[in-house]
Amino acid sequence: MKVSVIIPAHNEENYLPGGLEAVAAAAQICPCEVETVVVLNRCTDRTEEIARQAGAVIAHEDAKNLSHIRNAGVAASSGDIIVTVDADSRLHPHFLRIVVEKLASGKYCGGGAFVLPDRWSLGIIVCGLIVARHLAKFRLSFAAFWTTRDAFEAIQGFNPDFVTIEDVDFALRLRDHGRSKGQKWGTVWSAPLVTSCRKFDQYGDWHLVRDPGFIKRALIGTDREIADEYWYDQRGG
Repeated sequence: MKVSVIIPAHNEENYLPGGLEAVAAAAQICPCEVETVVVLNRCTDRTEEIARQAGAVIAHEDAKNLSHIRNAGVAASSGDIIVTVDADSRLHPHFLRIVVEKLASGKYCGGGAFVLPDRWSLGIIVCGLIVARHLAKFRLSFAAFWTTRDAFEAIQGFNPDFVTIEDVDFALRLRDHGRSKGQKWGTVWSAPLVTSCRKFDQYGDWHLVRDPGFIKRALIGTDREIADEYWYDQRGG
């Protein structure tokens, strides 16, 4: 059994070292072999150098589309278990171990993670509650997806028709696939993922309160303008 951790990376020299160190720490506890795949997306900084120095498998995908990027990472990987995590997030040391145990039980089709910010403020808490209200109707967890390669391929991976909410679409299809096989969605509660607050650093801790239309536009899934501004054209690219 082998685990492949897929990390999309667009000019991530500031965050990638911490993310890779977290994966390496989790690999020490994981009962299976772990490989890390970094998908370089239009990088002009030291991201590739950092990834190679850490021994990661390197993939390339220049599309401004996280579905294409993550799918390219999976295509370059060789694991029986697929885990996706963003470059500015850090896995808990026990995350991979728990994922392997859940999938080995046969009860789960896959799942997501419990997420914590790397800093707190009242504005971040309020914005988090706003996002949670929109996502609660799906009754799913997000942030770091995990599943088997067989399940990933059965649902044909991430859907590139979406330039935002591709993660929501993926989770819904994976859950439905699991239900057809008598399996359920799982959340790793006891080993939370820590993600950066760089969007709050850039736009302000209250930006989702000031711009209530942002989430509605993002949830459409096909708004190219908001996708490029908020995600794909950041960090010098």
